[in-house]
Amino acid sequence: MKKIVLALTALCLMVSCKPTTTEPTTPENVVSGLITKDVTWYSDTIYEMVGKVVVEEGATLTIQSGTLIKARDGQGSLSTALVIAQGGKIEAMGTSENPIIFTSIYDTGDNLDQTDQGLWGGIVILGYAPISANTLIAHIEGIPADDTFGAYGGNNPQDNSGLLKYVSIRHAGALLGDGNELNGLTLGGVGSETFIDNIEVVGNLDDGIECFGGDVTITNALVWAQGDDAFDIDQAFAGVFDNFISIEGPDSDHALEIDGPEGNSQADFTMLNGTLISLDTSEIHFRDKASGYVEFMGTANIVADPGTGVIVEYLTEGADISVFNWTLAAKKGAL
Repeated sequence: MKKIVLALTALCLMVSCKPTTTEPTTPENVVSGLITKDVTWYSDTIYEMVGKVVVEEGATLTIQSGTLIKARDGQGSLSTALVIAQGGKIEAMGTSENPIIFTSIYDTGDNLDQTDQGLWGGIVILGYAPISANTLIAHIEGIPADDTFGAYGGNNPQDNSGLLKYVSIRHAGALLGDGNELNGLTLGGVGSETFIDNIEVVGNLDDGIECFGGDVTITNALVWAQGDDAFDIDQAFAGVFDNFISIEGPDSDHALEIDGPEGNSQADFTMLNGTLISLDTSEIHFRDKASGYVEFMGTANIVADPGTGVIVEYLTEGADISVFNWTLAAKKGAL
């Protein structure tokens, strides 16, 4: 079986401020920098990401089911993240028996838990679908402004950035600056032909999953013990979350933070079959001009700014929790 080894660019990485007594694992394959042609990551290899790994336009990163990807630490512009740039694709096809796991190099399998946050950056997918910002093309938060691969947005609602299925993203959300962290999964202008299903985000320092515009449908999504919001929607997201769970930790902020458009265009979001699990009562904030529909089971304090148009329905039965039996949350008894 042929394996493609990517060159390691010289990077000066800062050491995480989080103390640890566990030494990083020694990987078989270290990856960094730009992916400019089709590459496959194989399940019999442990991959270690260093700095930004960027799938450029015209290239596809294929990840086999059961593949383990570990990320080095590093703060600020040196934080490690996987970025699927506009025109690039990811084909990450895990299964419930063999999910694809993104985690920290300090993760030995049982030494970290949901309270270990911000040990690396996260996953960023950027497409050409419409966003409601002050410009047609914007630059995603969490990526330094001088990195051109941070562009997202356009006029193609059906844009296709690939596939994520049975993927667990753990211990991410590295700090870029004061109040500026990466999300576990960031979706910027991601189109409806992109397939995202069975996603778990655990112990992220900032938001679990955040959508900036776009038209993608995300099914079976679980966020556990995030430092900020579980699900965050911005810039007139016109897509759908179907079967979603927020499990708050002691430091979590909102289960849902829903923002309206920044520009003139408007779109309605949809969130179906949700379950909100909290130590007390979940918090939901609908911000100025947010518009859409959300349904969930659980108790929540809801704050709605002036000008919102969100319909809320309370369910007696929420998400199908049984579909998440493959997750770390299920393994650790959070469900």
